[in-house]
Amino acid sequence: MMRYIAPCGLAFFAILEVKRGCWKKFFDIQRVECTFSNVKDNQGPSAKYASSDITWLGTPLEEMNRMPMCQNYQPPLMPYPNHTITIRVDKLQENVVPIPYPASFIDTWDSTYVKMPSSKSNMYPVDDHNGVKALGSRWKIIESSLRSSITNPHDLKVMEEAESTHLFKSILPDMISLALKLPKLCTKPIPLLKKKMNHSITMSQEQISCLLANAFFCTFPRRNARLGKSEYSTYPDINFNRLFEGKNPRKAEKLKTLFCYFRRVTEKRPTGLVTFTRQSLDQFPEWEKSTKQLSRLHITCKGTIEGNGHGMLQVDFANRYVGGGVTGSGLVQEEIRFIINPELIASRLFTEELDANECLIIIGAEQYSEYKGYAETYKWDRVHEDPAPRDSWQRRSTEIVAIDAFHFRHYLDQFTPDKIKRELNKAYCGFFREGIEPENLSAVATGNWGCGAFGGDPRLKALIQLLAAAETGRDVVYFTFGDKELMHDVYRMYSFLHRKNKTVGEIYTILLNYYYEVCRNASTARPETKLYTFIHNSL
Repeated sequence: MMRYIAPCGLAFFAILEVKRGCWKKFFDIQRVECTFSNVKDNQGPSAKYASSDITWLGTPLEEMNRMPMCQNYQPPLMPYPNHTITIRVDKLQENVVPIPYPASFIDTWDSTYVKMPSSKSNMYPVDDHNGVKALGSRWKIIESSLRSSITNPHDLKVMEEAESTHLFKSILPDMISLALKLPKLCTKPIPLLKKKMNHSITMSQEQISCLLANAFFCTFPRRNARLGKSEYSTYPDINFNRLFEGKNPRKAEKLKTLFCYFRRVTEKRPTGLVTFTRQSLDQFPEWEKSTKQLSRLHITCKGTIEGNGHGMLQVDFANRYVGGGVTGSGLVQEEIRFIINPELIASRLFTEELDANECLIIIGAEQYSEYKGYAETYKWDRVHEDPAPRDSWQRRSTEIVAIDAFHFRHYLDQFTPDKIKRELNKAYCGFFREGIEPENLSAVATGNWGCGAFGGDPRLKALIQLLAAAETGRDVVYFTFGDKELMHDVYRMYSFLHRKNKTVGEIYTILLNYYYEVCRNASTARPETKLYTFIHNSL
């Protein structure tokens, strides 16, 4: 039996090479309150740029729209053909664990819904009493394997005895118990959010924790093959097996962050809901004809999207496979957000890769951890007590949108008209909400979307997001992540265009002209005339 679980559910111990005392810090629950100190907005641009103390420019942060204050009405939570709800809405109460719906498990095994580990159709070859191979219940094998897991921490040479004992005696047994509750907690078939779908799934945080416990122990069937035309080749990984491979310090820090989450949800059952929405648009603006004016901008070199953008539409710099490398070695903006808000990881179970006209919107995901560093320097820091208020659906007022930028192999490719339009349409899809007036939309909290490894130019991407936000009626709060020069450059250009009363359509046309007049005939990989210089000279 142990052969089934050991390669995935126990191999993670090999990479947890932690020092004495770190688990004490890890389990020391502390409330973290994010702070953000501004410098008073000086009079006029010249005063701003002269001071090295300036950390933000533009509209004060406190004037930006935030949820729930900007919302005027929220309809009752009800199931619809395009909205699957997995709990009893008539029993939904504040601070009460939601009741799963329906009362008993509905077994569905087809291409429309998630294939659940507890399904009777989930079969595995086993030896019968005569030693002959026959198909048996994989779920029974999983139950037997988890209940007979290794319990002797002395077998683990890489961990201190006290640390491994605590893990074995407390956290893992609770995680196993949670995982095995799957048939009782997740009773309703979970639809796959496929391409071209506009569909929402609302489930309880407890149901999500059960799904993630199963992902940790790698129980989801048919989800490990990714080659060729395998059944789930167009879906992200959900089982955590890649997270347990090798001795990688980044993976160890990821696991500490995830253990923080599992400890919290097993010690106290969470009471909220989370909604996942795949949005697919068929119609987009005629950008060259737009007469919209630029919205307000707050740009800062301090703070983070998740720390200072509370109540705003927070942008996940996504991979088209949502979550990117969160179940592997990836550890940049998207992966970090997914491990400090682990309920986001559940989206990988049912979200097919995003097309150019699609995004994934998640409302209600809770933050459980604080961290330090980034990528190679990432470290789990401490527990985070999420202060975000809940709406009438008992969701945290945190809205995150996953929009995947195009991966540019060559710098100049991003300035071609088709790529400019592609990125504009993608951002527009993420920011657009049908039927909601601009005054009831929160500001967009974003930053250098699609830059870094994806090759995007941050000055171009800042303009693209400003245009898309203006078209949807949203203000922008832009985080440059410590880059003061970028903060000043973007704000100078924004102020210049604003003073000139340039419309979205006029700015879009200038971006196209930059390609035709500069980039198309450039003799070097990066043209001598920079984008912002060209825009300024053109006007």
